[in-house]
Amino acid sequence: MLIAAVSPGAMDFASAQAVNPANRNILVQQNQFQMLENRFQRQLYQQQQQQFRAQDRQVAPPQQPIVPQMKPSCHAQIIGTAVITHCR
Repeated sequence: MLIAAVSPGAMDFASAQAVNPANRNILVQQNQFQMLENRFQRQLYQQQQQQFRAQDRQVAPPQQPIVPQMKPSCHAQIIGTAVITHCR
C-alpha cells in the first residue's frame, strides 16, 4: 500500500501559487511592461543595425595597391626568320 507524505513546505508552496485578482492585475501589468520594453529594445537594435549598414556603404572600397614594375631583363631581336634573345 502506498502512503503519501506531505511536508509542511509543500503546502506553503501550493498556497503561494494561488493568484488573487489584485496579484493577477499586477502580473498582467508586469507582463505588458516587459513586452513593451522588449519591443523598444528590438527597435533600438534595428535602428543601430541600419546605421551600421549605412556607414558600411559609405566606406570606399580599398584601392588597388601600387606595385613597382620591373623592366624585362631579356630583349628579343628578330633577324629574318630567327628570333635572338639577349638576357642580362
